Amino acid sequence: MLTEERHKLILEKLKIDSVVYVNELVEMLETSESTIRRDLNYLNKIGKLKKVHGGATLLEKEFNTKDDYVSIRETLNIEEKRSIGEYAATLVEANDFVYIDSGTTTSIMTDFLKEKNAVYITNGLMIAKKLISKGFKTFILGGEIKESTEAIVGVEAIKTLKRYNFTKGFFGTNGISDYRGYTTPDINEALVKEEALSRTRTPYILADKSKFDEISCATFGEIDEATIITTKLDNDKYHDKTKILEV
Repeated sequence: MLTEERHKLILEKLKIDSVVYVNELVEMLETSESTIRRDLNYLNKIGKLKKVHGGATLLEKEFNTKDDYVSIRETLNIEEKRSIGEYAATLVEANDFVYIDSGTTTSIMTDFLKEKNAVYITNGLMIAKKLISKGFKTFILGGEIKESTEAIVGVEAIKTLKRYNFTKGFFGTNGISDYRGYTTPDINEALVKEEALSRTRTPYILADKSKFDEISCATFGEIDEATIITTKLDNDKYHDKTKILEV
């Protein structure tokens, strides 16, 4: 295969996926790892992509390696989050044993909850306060309190989760990728999310459109492990990967 043809195919794949990985390109283009690395170095040099460890990303797409404070995140995409949260709240039924992950969209969901004949467990401080104020039976995980997101993380939180089996779970995410799944910048938070997700019969990811094609440092679930609740998407790319509810 000619060099120019490889470059064209790499950029086409990058346009679709937002991120490419050396090992995947080696298989796709049936060439050596050293050749792919030379291709990525060249395309990075001429400004066609951004080279990162193990692959490359679109120039306008960088890995998200930090969490914004709750006070900042609460101001972003409010109408989308409200629509998503309001719909998600209707999915809770009598006798459900529900996990609510810490997050701004899950917090908004809590405002719309009406089912009192259910049990709620959360690792979010603000969410726990809201649930209590509404008179719901509420449990909160033990562990370390993370300042920026007000989430409870750590070994104690994971040990507590191992006792539970949830009928439904509602999770926030910082990124959604068809290759890297659901991601978050903080490894400790990812471990808690991963454990809770694995113990949930019917898990939902609550995500506005800004979270799609974004990748953070730590994966806590594969794309097909949960149903995504979002607003109207611009394309059908993710519909082939998992169930999506557009509200």
